[in-house]
Formats: sequence, structure tokens, C-alpha cells
Amino acid sequence: MKIKLELFGASRDFSNKEFLEFNIKQKMEIKDFRKEVINYLDKNFKGNENFIKIVKNSVFCSEDNNIVSDDFKIIKDQKIGIIPPIGGG
Repeated sequence: MKIKLELFGASRDFSNKEFLEFNIKQKMEIKDFRKEVINYLDKNFKGNENFIKIVKNSVFCSEDNNIVSDDFKIIKDQKIGIIPPIGGG
């Protein structure tokens, strides 16, 4: 499955585009997708702790702009948004 992660706020520093794309092999919950994003950042930004903190403290939203919990299941190709805390917390 292809997941397009739309970047907002401070997460826009993760890419020179307004999104990141992930290919995942199976259905997964947001909490597991969060780990995928952290792994990407660890690999591409040499463990930048500020970026990782942003992901850990962010919420995610579905393609219909609803905030989703960590238990939300990604079951098809879709867009997911990452919404970092405003003002650092």
C-alpha cells in the first residue's frame, strides 16, 4: 500500500516537498505508522531528536480531515496528515 503523509507545521522540515510517501506491505495502525516515520527520520536525518520528538508529539488525521487515534487502521492506499503541536507543545 502507498501512504502519502502530508506534512504540516514543523514537520514540513522533513522534506523539500509537502509530503512523504511510504510503501507499506500490510495493514497497520497509526501507532505502527508513527514508528515507520521515526525510522525514516532516523535513517535520513541521522537520528535528529527534534524531528523524532515532533512525530512522537503529533496527532494524525485521515484523508477526510478527522483526527484519528493511534488505533486507527490504515487498510488501503490513502493520504494521512501529521499535525505537530503548535508552539512546541
